Amino acid sequence: MVESKNSFYNTSKVTKTISVTSGKGGVGKSTITANMAVQLAKQGKKVLVMDGDFGMANLDIMFGVSTNLSIESVLLGQKELREVICEVSSNIHLIPGGSGVYSLNRMSMFQKRFLMDQVSKLEGVYDYLLIDTAPGIDDDVLYLNSAAGEVYIVLTPDPASVIDSYALIKVLNQKYKEVKFSIVTNCVRDEKESVRLFRAISDMAEKELLVHLKYLGHVPQDSQLRNAVKSRKLVSEIYPRCPSSLSLQKLAKKLSDFNGIEERSGGMQFFWSQMLNVA
Repeated sequence: MVESKNSFYNTSKVTKTISVTSGKGGVGKSTITANMAVQLAKQGKKVLVMDGDFGMANLDIMFGVSTNLSIESVLLGQKELREVICEVSSNIHLIPGGSGVYSLNRMSMFQKRFLMDQVSKLEGVYDYLLIDTAPGIDDDVLYLNSAAGEVYIVLTPDPASVIDSYALIKVLNQKYKEVKFSIVTNCVRDEKESVRLFRAISDMAEKELLVHLKYLGHVPQDSQLRNAVKSRKLVSEIYPRCPSSLSLQKLAKKLSDFNGIEERSGGMQFFWSQMLNVA
């Protein structure tokens, strides 16, 4: 639980909000989210990670923590947001998800306003809010992605991953008018395969839709990453010099070096207001 401190009312900076999502499950999205948080924290950034998979949350396990609290208690108005936030590592805090959590579209306006009041107290505390969404195109997934300042889509060489990612991009573009997406490839042999994969989905999307896809980078096939996942550890912490850790370090460096993220989000508070439709 995060204690009440004066720093929670610091509004001198705008929190960059980034959703990490995928059209298909099993592509390593949560692994990338957690390790990106570690790499950003190593750069001295303060990161808040939200487990946005309201049906099958697992980020707490990845960080090696166990908590009985979840965002469901906040959505139901039973807890304040800061009461469920837990510190999982130096400079990293987590908003835990839950199993079968109360759906966002079932919240009353009173519950939404209550949550927004809690969120307003967190603006300016964190440099980044990383949202690990569920895969697919369910309503809650779309809400989270459409509200974020940047959308990172993770895909693998599996043809189903490419097709489902395109479907996600199409729905977000047609239903929520999203036009910019960043692509991260995972489990690729090398940079050449990664770029080929990016071009395949980029050509498809930009030909059929009015969107722009940006190539962010790749995470290679790596036995040490697989070992870390099996042992429920973060590869960036236990194998900091292995190929996947170095690639994740580059991804985080790109993110922290890039100051051109559109602040259409107005920070964390705008993200939540858009997600809950109380703007």
